[in-house]
Amino acid sequence: MLAPERRSRVDIIAAAALVVAVVVAITVIWFHSDARGTTSVTAETPAVPPKTALTIPDTLRPIWDAPSAATSVPLTAGGAVVTAEGGTVTGRDARDGRELWHYQRNMPLCGVVNSWGTAVAVYRDQRGCSQVTDLDGADGSRKAQRSSDADQELTLSSDGTYVVAQGDTRLEAWRSDLVRTIEYGRIPAAVQPKAQPRTGCRIDSAGSSTSRLAVLERCPKENNDRLTMLNPAPKDNQKPEEYGSSVIAALAPGVDGARVLAVSGDKAAVYLPAGGKDGPRIGVFDGEANPIQQYALSKPLADDAVVAKNASNFTIWTGSQLIAVRAADFVPIWAAEGVLGPGSTMAGSLVVPVVGGLAVLDPSNGREVRKLDVARNDADGKPVTQGPINTTVLGNFVLEQRGDKVVALG
Repeated sequence: MLAPERRSRVDIIAAAALVVAVVVAITVIWFHSDARGTTSVTAETPAVPPKTALTIPDTLRPIWDAPSAATSVPLTAGGAVVTAEGGTVTGRDARDGRELWHYQRNMPLCGVVNSWGTAVAVYRDQRGCSQVTDLDGADGSRKAQRSSDADQELTLSSDGTYVVAQGDTRLEAWRSDLVRTIEYGRIPAAVQPKAQPRTGCRIDSAGSSTSRLAVLERCPKENNDRLTMLNPAPKDNQKPEEYGSSVIAALAPGVDGARVLAVSGDKAAVYLPAGGKDGPRIGVFDGEANPIQQYALSKPLADDAVVAKNASNFTIWTGSQLIAVRAADFVPIWAAEGVLGPGSTMAGSLVVPVVGGLAVLDPSNGREVRKLDVARNDADGKPVTQGPINTTVLGNFVLEQRGDKVVALG
């Protein structure tokens, strides 16, 4: 029988040194990891979506509020109200604002959008707004994550099928598992050279439907904005598929401020600012970026103008006026004055913020049916007379985004 090997003092010292090195390496990795700077507290009891309101309440009053500087519209997902402040996304009970869950990272939020019954949170690191986490709206659990190169500022939007993250030099679209379906614009290290149709363009705005991704961009040596209609989910996400692209001839040379208002089916509505002999207009374009029709506006759109989808219409808050257009073809059907936001659908009516309350409008013609008094005061105690006030309806609750906070009315 062979004699057992004996470990020498040198062997023991070497083994101990190796263990210490491994521990140090693990500690360093953990210290610099995303996990160290992440806190995830899920709900003990998941939120339950409230029943759809069948009637509009006779009265509504503020019942709670919460800071939410990282959102511009009240968000709901899985029955919870979602607020976002600093680096924290919080799911709240609509009845009292009580925290159900929260997700926190040691980096700032670029924005949050709701889609697929979840809250999609985008954080900024050294690569831009590149860290993305999809949170279950009911309990706050993590569903999917992704990371990619991005601009320092992003505009997030969702059509229910795709989330579009648009910066000024590049954009991406993601499906419900956060797999990227398309990248467009600046590519840091192109695997496939010349896959992008144009380079060096500034992306001004974008919007999507299930069949079209509309991109408005200003490219070198072009004096007007260019509208490009893309497949939101091409076969190769690194090779955009264009249905059509053209410089908008209806824009006066050098005029800025055009923006994609909405995309429905294979059509896009684009705001065309005043220039030359033409006043401000809504331009409608087909699926190949060809102009179809234009509709004059009485006033230019404000910089903070907002568009919302309400039933079979889009409502456009211009800054002082509310314009309803048909979702099928963007034909304007009515306009209302003296409103503070685009409103939301509740029990078959359109509930719109106005000075001193909420106006209940007939969505077919914009006529006021009645008004609910709601006191809105600023930090100095003065009545709020300026928008935008964006709203969302959850059951019998109306949620208002007032600046950097969300207010629940019930």
